Amino acid sequence: MTAASPLSLTQTSLSAGRWEGVLTGSSDIIPISASLDGAVIAEAEVAPLAGQPGSFAVRLALPATVLSDGVQTVLLHSGETVLAKVTIMAGSPLDDDLRAEIGLLRAELDLLKRAFQRQSRG
Repeated sequence: MTAASPLSLTQTSLSAGRWEGVLTGSSDIIPISASLDGAVIAEAEVAPLAGQPGSFAVRLALPATVLSDGVQTVLLHSGETVLAKVTIMAGSPLDDDLRAEIGLLRAELDLLKRAFQRQSRG
């Protein structure tokens, strides 16, 4: 008796609201759902990849509900098994977070630059 291969879902692209990936480790087409905040928001299309046994193309049209202020994480899962996640960041609350992070990075870079200059002067 051989152990079943673990499922692996790898993203290949995300464009125009369409997520695409490749599922490996299964000999059967399995249903894959997308959920946001615990609620199923979409079902993915799963189709065998020609010439690649045990590999499937997975396509998911992300609904507009995932576009909201802040950070949204969409889980792609089969049953209770989470196979992948899609994180989408948007809106004005995010702008403030990014500005603060960039400001912090600039301040740390200035500190490093001054320390390097002191060190190189001898």
